[in-house]
Amino acid sequence: MPNLTSTWEFLLLEFSDIREVQILYFFVFLMVYLTAVTGNLLIILAVALDHHLHTPMYFFLMNLAVLDLGTVSALLPKTMANAYLNSRSISYLGCVAQVLFLFFFGGSDFAILTIMAHDRRIAICNPLQYKTIMHRGACIQMAVSAWIAGLINGVLHSGGTFAIIFCSNIINQFFCEVPQMLILACSDMYLVEVGLTILTSFFILGCFIFIIVSYVRIFEAVLKIPSVHGQKKAISTCLPHVTVVSLLTFTGIFAYLRPQSYISSDLNVLSAVIYAIVPPLLNPFIYSMRNKEIKTALLKLFDLGSILK
Repeated sequence: MPNLTSTWEFLLLEFSDIREVQILYFFVFLMVYLTAVTGNLLIILAVALDHHLHTPMYFFLMNLAVLDLGTVSALLPKTMANAYLNSRSISYLGCVAQVLFLFFFGGSDFAILTIMAHDRRIAICNPLQYKTIMHRGACIQMAVSAWIAGLINGVLHSGGTFAIIFCSNIINQFFCEVPQMLILACSDMYLVEVGLTILTSFFILGCFIFIIVSYVRIFEAVLKIPSVHGQKKAISTCLPHVTVVSLLTFTGIFAYLRPQSYISSDLNVLSAVIYAIVPPLLNPFIYSMRNKEIKTALLKLFDLGSILK
C-alpha cells in the first residue's frame, strides 16, 4: 500500500450514497446538536446566574455542561457539513483537532464525573465536614486539575496518533476515531498509541471503580436515613450520575479496546454515537428533570428573559 503520511486530508465514512438520506442525516444531527447545545447552555446560565446554585455540586455540573458543549462541537458540525455538502473529506489538521478535542473534553469530562461522585459521598456520608472539605478553593483546584488532566490526555493521544505512518486515508467512521485510524497504520509507531489507549482505559476503569465504591458507601448511608423522603432525595441525586458514568465507561471501553476485525460499520457508528454524542445530549435532561433547584433556576431565567423583552 502507498505511504500516505503526507496526505492533506482523510475520507470519513459516508452514511449513504443516496442524496435524500444524506439530507435526512443532516437534519437529524442538526436537531441533536441544537438540543445538546441548548440544554447545556441552559444549565450553564442557570448555575451562573442563580446564587442559590453556587454550591460545589452545581459548580461541577456547570463544568460538565461546558465540557459536553465542547465534545459535541468538536464532532457534529463537521459531520453535518459533510452530509449537507455531499462530502466525505476532513483536512489533516481538522482530524488532528478532532482527536485532540475529543480526548481533551472526554478525559476532563470523566475526571469531573469522578469528582462529582466524591462530592456526593462527602455530602451524604460526612455532612458535618462537607463545607470544610469541599470549600471554594478545593473545588476550583479539583476542577482545574480535571481540565489539565484532560488537556494532557488530548495532547498525548493526538501526538501518538499522528506520529503514525498511514497507508490509507479512508477512515471507517464518521469522525476521526483513533481505533479506526490505527487500522490504517503501516508502521510499528501505532503501538505507541495502542499503549496510550490501554493506559487511559485502565485509568478510566480505576475512576469507574472509585465511583462505584463511592456510591456503595452513599447507598449504605442512605439506607440509614429514617425519613423516606430523605432517602428518595439522596437517591435521586445519585442514580442519574451512576447512569451517565456507566453509559460512558462501557461504551467507551467497548469502542477502544474491542478487536476491530469483523466488526460491522453499523456497530462502529452505533458505539461511537453512544459514547460521544448521547451523554452530552442526555446530561442536561438527566441532571435537571428531577432536580427542583435547576427547574426553579430555569423558570427564573425565563421570567427574567420575558421581563427584559
